[in-house]
Amino acid sequence: MKKIALHWQILIGMALGVLIGLLMTQFEQGIEIIQDWIKPFGTIFINALKLIAVPLILASLIKGVSDLKDISKLSKMGSRTIGLYLATTVIAVSIGLLLVNIIQPGNSISEKTRQELVDNYSGDAAKYSEEAFKQKESGPLQALVDIVPENVFGAASENKNMLQIIFFAIFFGIGLILIPEKKSKPVKKFFDGFNEVILKMIDLIMLAAPYGVFALLAALVVESPSVDLFKALIWYAFTVVLGLILMIGFYNLLVWMITKKNPSTFFKGISPAQLLAFSTSSSAATLPVTMERVTEHLGVDEEVSSFVLPIGATINMDGTSLYQAVAAVFIAQAFGMDLSLGVQLGIIVTATLASIGSAAVPGAGMVMLVIVLGQAGIPEAGLALIFAIDRPLDMCRTTVNVTGDASVSMLIAKWLGKLHEPKVKEWDDEYHKNKKSNI
Repeated sequence: MKKIALHWQILIGMALGVLIGLLMTQFEQGIEIIQDWIKPFGTIFINALKLIAVPLILASLIKGVSDLKDISKLSKMGSRTIGLYLATTVIAVSIGLLLVNIIQPGNSISEKTRQELVDNYSGDAAKYSEEAFKQKESGPLQALVDIVPENVFGAASENKNMLQIIFFAIFFGIGLILIPEKKSKPVKKFFDGFNEVILKMIDLIMLAAPYGVFALLAALVVESPSVDLFKALIWYAFTVVLGLILMIGFYNLLVWMITKKNPSTFFKGISPAQLLAFSTSSSAATLPVTMERVTEHLGVDEEVSSFVLPIGATINMDGTSLYQAVAAVFIAQAFGMDLSLGVQLGIIVTATLASIGSAAVPGAGMVMLVIVLGQAGIPEAGLALIFAIDRPLDMCRTTVNVTGDASVSMLIAKWLGKLHEPKVKEWDDEYHKNKKSNI
């Protein structure tokens, strides 16, 4: 396996996971065996990635900001990054609305199937509606208040508080720029070394990636809802996936036009992160791998990747935004509602803003979808219509989210003159280097 490229190793693990999962569903005790003896290894793999997400953001952002040595550079990079993220999100939502209005997947759902879905998943819909209600009840500036943590250690203990960690890291980095170099140097050296250790930990964790995704996919197959429910939602899934494919094509075109990088080079560089995003459904869990691939395999300067990617994992949810647009109109079509142009323009604005506040963890997009539905006047009980197929689509849209982050980091690096030839590091290169020097 060591001689096979990482993305092929992960693909083999995914394929074997699906096959073993399908095989085990044919046996009476098969599902129990997968859940008790296979799924835990997938959970351990995700936990290992989440374990280093917060330290990585702290180390890489503080290092990245302090390396700028000039606050004006930070402002320039920040405004371009956020502007580009918002632009791609609006395009994603617009593509979703265009496709769902052309294909009209909601018209294919019968009254019987609709009632079956509502009966099966109404409990889950109520749970997400309650969470969304809490968010809507808070004041208009609550999102701004939530960015500033009252306790950085409390914020670091929860992977959902990524914006608070990013705020502290940028604030800390600015502080390092503003104090005399003599005093900032030892602190900066510490975070430089800390960052290198975290990156090496990512290399070690990625050795287990094929086995981790095998366990995750096997568990997903045995826990999936019945095939009958999937049949009723095939057009909805087709619409979402088609939109996501178009978004990946759009990223590819952007990267090729602006950076002149060959599309195959881009996908070869980012594919392990895409496959991991597909397996985990979490941009936050995939962030360490995304940063490693973008920096070492796509040639983006660490100064750019350490700033752009953590922010992207938090506010850039193009795949999620596209899915929210399709899901909202799909539910409206299923209930026989005809949405006006004004309402659909409102969906663009709401989905764009909701994506910024969406946590980079599995299922968070569903909470934000409740807000989108409420704004458009669509019954929130309609969430039950899409639960059966949400998990596989969550995997697909997370892949697009990660691809968007990587694309934007390449564009920003190109504009700032920070895009260079890739320099790939092996997981044990320092060990062999030290061993040779001691001979």
